[in-house]
Amino acid sequence: MANINQVRNIGISAHIDSGKTTLTERVLYYTGKIHKIEEVRGKSGVGATMDSMDLEREKGITIQSAATYCEWKESIINIIDTPGHVDFTIEVERALRVLDAAILVLCGVSGVQSQSITVDRQMRRYNVPRIAFINKLDRTGADPFRVINQLREKLGHNAHAISMPIGAEINLQGTIDLTNMKAYYFDGDNGENIREEEIPTELKEQAEKLRHDLLEAISDFDDNIAEKFLEDEPVSTEELRAGIRQATIALQFIPVMMGSAFKNKGVQLLLDAVAYYLPNPTEVTNEAHDQNNDEAKVILDSTSEKPLVMLAFKLEDGRYGQLTYMRVYQGKVSKGDTIHNAATGKKVRVSRLVRMHSDEMHDIDSAEAGDIAAIFGVDCASGDTFTDGTLSLTMTSMYVPDAVISLAIWPKKKGDSGNFSKALNRFMREDPTFRVHRDDESNQTIISGMGELHLQIYMERIKREYDCVIESGEPQVAYRETISQKADFSYTHKKQTGGSGQYAKIGGYIEPLPSDAIEPFEFVGDIKGGAIPREYIPACEKGFREEIKSGSLIGFPVVGVRVVLNDGAFHAVDSSEMAFKACSIAAFKEVYPQGKPIILEPIMKLGCEAPTEFQGGVIGLLNQRRGVILGTQNNGAYVQIEAEVPLSAMFGFSTDLRSGTQGKGEFSMEFLKYAPVPKQISAELIKIYQDKKAAENK
Repeated sequence: MANINQVRNIGISAHIDSGKTTLTERVLYYTGKIHKIEEVRGKSGVGATMDSMDLEREKGITIQSAATYCEWKESIINIIDTPGHVDFTIEVERALRVLDAAILVLCGVSGVQSQSITVDRQMRRYNVPRIAFINKLDRTGADPFRVINQLREKLGHNAHAISMPIGAEINLQGTIDLTNMKAYYFDGDNGENIREEEIPTELKEQAEKLRHDLLEAISDFDDNIAEKFLEDEPVSTEELRAGIRQATIALQFIPVMMGSAFKNKGVQLLLDAVAYYLPNPTEVTNEAHDQNNDEAKVILDSTSEKPLVMLAFKLEDGRYGQLTYMRVYQGKVSKGDTIHNAATGKKVRVSRLVRMHSDEMHDIDSAEAGDIAAIFGVDCASGDTFTDGTLSLTMTSMYVPDAVISLAIWPKKKGDSGNFSKALNRFMREDPTFRVHRDDESNQTIISGMGELHLQIYMERIKREYDCVIESGEPQVAYRETISQKADFSYTHKKQTGGSGQYAKIGGYIEPLPSDAIEPFEFVGDIKGGAIPREYIPACEKGFREEIKSGSLIGFPVVGVRVVLNDGAFHAVDSSEMAFKACSIAAFKEVYPQGKPIILEPIMKLGCEAPTEFQGGVIGLLNQRRGVILGTQNNGAYVQIEAEVPLSAMFGFSTDLRSGTQGKGEFSMEFLKYAPVPKQISAELIKIYQDKKAAENK
């Protein structure tokens, strides 16, 4: 086991098509993990090492995050290459949850794009220190200093260049390291021979100005550098690197590297920067919750001496059964050990322990704090905590966004239903954003996910991996209902049968919740003077919660409602929990129409990029689909358009965009908020729902 101070657990994240997978491929080549570079969309048809799934190689995109490890000089680097497409956002979430640091890759031409903003927000959520790498500087229109300005303006980062390019676009020759003021050229067929030279005379002035700016930025975090900077004394390379490291780990600074992964320029310097500036596992605070002490926070110690704590962050069904990726936070796990699942209490024996290199497995005997390993034969869910049984700790799981789109699917052949359910069960376990349920009314299997591509990929995988051809219905948007005004209710529930009857009376009001409310439903039991006995109030809440599962307009869940219960009456003999629950259900049914209910639809944030000559056509396409354009930005030959669009109007948009831009336009969407549906569409949705109900009742 390497010294834990030399371990780096990093993720590589970016907007789709910024060159993450190409960069990872170069990293593996220079660290000796692979001996031949394959391109993401290479002519050989082999595809990049980290895109091990056939679908990934065909489409040239990353779908699953892939883990690998490599050694660079003295460092051991565990890397997770994550997808850039927003539909696979959970892969980024779970990777960032267990990583100590990240590389944010940005395209030198397009700069900060919509998905870069999403990935950056995810990094903030998990307090992940990062280095920015401005890639594709060999392309026409690349301007790294414009991208640094976008990092500052769009993302609000204190970002400064720690390297600069020698030459630009087609004449990109190498990079200058501003910490030691040396020029580096990357010779050989694949840039493997690094040549260190003095900085070319014509670039010396620009390099000195950038180093001056860098020193000024770092002097805010390092007193020693601040003193020398003010006195105009020289700052050594070691002092500057230590200052950058301290500010980066404190999340106060983002060092910006530059190069071109495709042209093999600057990748080795990026690996040096990972070792210099990103934290080792002991420099990151990891917390768990003590289940025996009211979930009190416990700081985990990144040492192998303490009892074991590790988190299952990704599941994969492989040739040999379920493979569970684990991050070890504290302690040590060895082959033959028995581990305890803190969520279920089950014990499991570790029969085989491996370290992953994309889809290859390298057997290991043990894994210690700071390591990422994988274990076979562990039955668990994504986000479960494992210990050695002496502790009762759980770690917080990752954030899982709500699904925005649903689809009814069924196997084409009756005989395939076994494989069909096997596939759905597996994918649901592996991906928390992929949800499956049975619609009781139509008896159909409904799958829900993050977008059209998300569901298409799973349908394609069921066909390929389970030999089961699938048919599907129309995509269904996840609408919601809410109320637009306050309404009072007073309802009495009376039922007299033989023996004791049922009696309950409740009064109060419903009102819309403020738009920034965290929970979609709030219940307030504001009963004075014992008008309703305390033990019946939870039954009232249960009744209301049951009734909001399906609104009366179009049968979708009701959100954004506060129910206040402030009056009522009971009967000493005939009142019961059941009576109060039934009373609440009926009261909500009666008062809901008085709250002037409306339908809400999911609004997506869309980032679209297309050649400038098609700008008018793309904006026209978005306007037809009820899109609201928020802004456009020209980056040379390309225009970036940001808009808010209703999901229901976006089906088939990718086909229209491709045909309207000669195949050059691309876009990504993510859920932003719910907003009221226009009146005309609302009336159509209500009519469809009423017709469907009438048909069912015949």
